[in-house]
Parts: sequence; C-alpha cells; structure tokens
Amino acid sequence: MKFTDGNYTLVTEFILLGFPTRPELQVVFFLVFLILYGMILAGNVGLMFLIRTDARLQTPMYFFLSNLSFVDLCYSSVIVPKMLANFLLETKSISYYGCALQFYFFCAFADTESFILAAMAYDRYVAICQPLLYTVVMSRGLCLRLIALSYLGGNMSSLVHTSFAFLLKYCDRNVINHFFCDLPPLLKLSCSDTTVNEWLLSTYGSSVEIFCFIVILISYTFILLSVLKMRSSSGRKKTFSTCASHLTSVAIYQGTLLFIYSRPSSLYSPNTDKVISVFYTIIIPVLNPLIYSLRNRDVKDAAKKALRSKYTPLARKFNL
Repeated sequence: MKFTDGNYTLVTEFILLGFPTRPELQVVFFLVFLILYGMILAGNVGLMFLIRTDARLQTPMYFFLSNLSFVDLCYSSVIVPKMLANFLLETKSISYYGCALQFYFFCAFADTESFILAAMAYDRYVAICQPLLYTVVMSRGLCLRLIALSYLGGNMSSLVHTSFAFLLKYCDRNVINHFFCDLPPLLKLSCSDTTVNEWLLSTYGSSVEIFCFIVILISYTFILLSVLKMRSSSGRKKTFSTCASHLTSVAIYQGTLLFIYSRPSSLYSPNTDKVISVFYTIIIPVLNPLIYSLRNRDVKDAAKKALRSKYTPLARKFNL
C-alpha cells in the first residue's frame, strides 16, 4: 500500500524478498530453518535453566553467559518467525512500523551482545590476572552494572540508527532484497539523501564493535602475558581452555558484524550479505550454547545432574 505526499508516493509497507527460489525449495528452507530455530530455543533456554538452577554455576562468568543466551534467543526470535512465515506465504510483506520495530530490536540485541562479550573478556582478565581479588572486584553490583550498561548501550545505538533510518522518505520502491529489515538494503530504497545514515553506519555503528573489540583485545593481551609467566604447562593449558570458548564466540560474531557493517555501501552484495546474515542471526545462536557447554566441564556436569534428577524418579516409578 502507498499514499501520496506532495510529489512523492510514500510506501506504507515493505516486501521482504528473502530467498527467491522454486516453491518446493521454499518448503525445504522452511523445514531447515524451523529445525535450526528449535535448536536455538532448546540450547539457549536449556543453558539459561542450568545456570539458574545449579548452585555451582552461580558465578559472574555464568551470569554473563546466561545473559548472552538470552540476547541470542531474543535477536533470533525478532527475525526467524517472520522469515519462517514468509517461506509459506505468497505475499511476504511487513508494515512500515513493523519493519522499524524489527530493525530496532534486532540492532539493540545485536549491539548488546557485543557489549556482553566485552564484559565477559574483562571477567576472564580479572579471574586469570587477579585471582585473589576476583570475588571482590567482580561483585554482584559490578556485574549488574556491566549488564545494565550493555543493554543501555545496545538500545542507545539502535535508537540512533532506527531514528535516522525512518526519518528518511521511501518512495515507490518497497522491495527489500533481504529476509529481514536490515539497514544497508533499506537505505537503497530511500528517495532521500542517505549520506548521514551511511556515515553513521560506517563510523558510529562500527565504533561500537571496535570499542568492544579493543576491550577484548586489551583483556586478552594481559591474559596472554599472565599465561606466559606460568611455569606449569597444565596451568597454561587449563587457562587457554577456559578462554577458548569465549574467543571462538568473539571471532565468529564480531568478525561477521564488522564485515557486514564496516564496508562502504558500494561493496554491498545482496546475496553474499544474506548468507552472512544467516550466519550471525541463526547459526551463531545455535553454536553458542554448544561452544560454551561442550568444552565446559561445569556445564556438562550440571546437565548430567539435571537429567538424573528428572529421569531417576521415572525409573523408580516404572522399576527400570
């Protein structure tokens, strides 16, 4: 639907092009992404449940990890249900305000995740470089403040981008070559000057990721120096194992975000960007619970304990 404003015909809804393929392949895509979304729900809700209920996981590291799982769950849920519906619908439309809300919440949760990853790096720095002061420095109050600032920073960043993007006029063209309302393909549809928006995306947007990356880099530089001073090879191995999960998550997540949003607009490639977007909106939320649990003895022990507590009463009931 469109309405006229002077010499302009302004759009009131957008069409999400998604993955244009044959109808039978749309059903296959629907089933594949439905399974992946089920894994996101099961993995992240399960990890949050274990951290919430197991006494051994009541530490700052797992507090940050539970928030990371919550954010992963939220920003994938902002996108995937609509994408699944569009695989089965002929009209793949989203309202103007629905598009604005989808982008706002996606951007807010995505930037919040970057800040949480930076907070987790600082937590590892204190744990490894100042172990005797760990419980004093990483107090409950500091952890709550770091998480509150992460959510605040994510929402402020999102508010800036969303406000400037939807102050623009969108005339005539309303087909977004993407499976959700992302900023780069949205700006291509505007009939207004997008210079400021592109500058914000490449400077202010990138500065969030760069700031978080610098915090992580400094934290791990001190960690590496501390590890090199260790005389015990088993101690070094244990320390690297503790940090490996977080470093893997950081490399995958922030690497893809910086690639997508730090390039000049002339280098955007719709098909490539859609594939990479699938990676950080769906694959990473699937992988994070696996990354942080398969290499983590405490989480695996908590999972075994939860399974035993659930199935032992059933086994007794049926004399198994």
